[in-house]
Amino acid sequence: MRAARARVSEPREMVEEIYRRESRRVLATLIDLLGDFDRAEEAMHDAFAAAVEQWPRTGIPARPRAWLISTGRFKAIDSLRHRARFDASLAEFARRLEQDTVDPVNWDDERIPDDRLRLIFTCCHPALPPDAQIALTLREVCGLTTEEIARAFLTVAPTVAKRIVRAKAKIRDARIPFEVPSPTDLPERLDAVLQVVYLMFTEGYAASSGASLTRPILTGEAVRLGRLLAELLPEAEVHGLLALMVLQESRSSARTVSEGDLVLLQDQDRSLWRRDLIDEGLALVERALASRRFGPYTLQAAIAAVHAEASSAAATDWNQIVGLYDVLQRVSPSPVVELNRALAVATRDTPLAGLALIDAILSRGDLQDYCLAHAARADLCRRLGRRAEARASYAKALGLARPEPVRRFLMKRLNALAESG
Repeated sequence: MRAARARVSEPREMVEEIYRRESRRVLATLIDLLGDFDRAEEAMHDAFAAAVEQWPRTGIPARPRAWLISTGRFKAIDSLRHRARFDASLAEFARRLEQDTVDPVNWDDERIPDDRLRLIFTCCHPALPPDAQIALTLREVCGLTTEEIARAFLTVAPTVAKRIVRAKAKIRDARIPFEVPSPTDLPERLDAVLQVVYLMFTEGYAASSGASLTRPILTGEAVRLGRLLAELLPEAEVHGLLALMVLQESRSSARTVSEGDLVLLQDQDRSLWRRDLIDEGLALVERALASRRFGPYTLQAAIAAVHAEASSAAATDWNQIVGLYDVLQRVSPSPVVELNRALAVATRDTPLAGLALIDAILSRGDLQDYCLAHAARADLCRRLGRRAEARASYAKALGLARPEPVRRFLMKRLNALAESG
């Protein structure tokens, strides 16, 4: 009896494994076949429900993904016919779906198109608001639930659900095509996709608020998306962004202590850095740079690579980092890049040289509401012995800081200045 139960449970466990591995591919192809997100999701879940019911009895098919797509298609046709009693147009759509599409049940895996790339570009279409692009990508491409997305962004599930519903409605009503852009439009559209992945990773790597410094679910999904993009669309900047993410992620274990407090880069225990991710990132950087078609993500990754290759903070090639920031500022100018360059100059040259550059940025009115700009100024003033200015800048940074670990770090610096004064 126990053996019989084991035989029954094995296919069910396999269905769960196939769901984890293949559900996003199945969904992407069903969206292509059915032309509707919600209809495709319903068909996919119906197909997996049928698998749970049938496979313990009949065995797992030789081509499970083809079987699931075929079953989902038939389930959708049956559902459309049932609903056609109330909407005649659905009957016509069901007829066309049955006649005009080839049943993929006998396709081998190589004949089944990988529609995930088209799905990514659809979810990141510029007609959708940025927050909707991120939510829809996490839901449809990554398979996160609305509750998981809400937790990652410290919001509530109904808010996320509304964003996703509105995004799907926009795609349907505006007839946004489910396709990879043409070669002419690809560079601009790829930038939007990479920005969504970058924003996702950045929010996970340095949370904008909350009790934790990081949100691993976001960094994990961003890296997974980056790897998928690199597999499906091996462009230089795709490799550059993936390199940047894995090099940053390699330091995750060293960025906080057990109590959750922040550890600055120069104080991190580098033995905790993950060598496998560093090796992956370095190889990707070299590949992107060799193409000579790289952009800002590759340059940021190259800066991260210099840090990753240094055995200690003192051994870091700060001259090379400043040079890379010079190039990055020309390619993609921004006050934040300028701030990071100023900090590199402060380390390479003197704190006074870096402070002059930061003061120039702030005097223009840039980064006045950016916590890290005031924290950087405070640190340079502290190192120069200008305690009053350091206290004022730390207080300004504290007023702007939202993540609790950052607030605790700034409070410790303020308290240390008060005690030393």
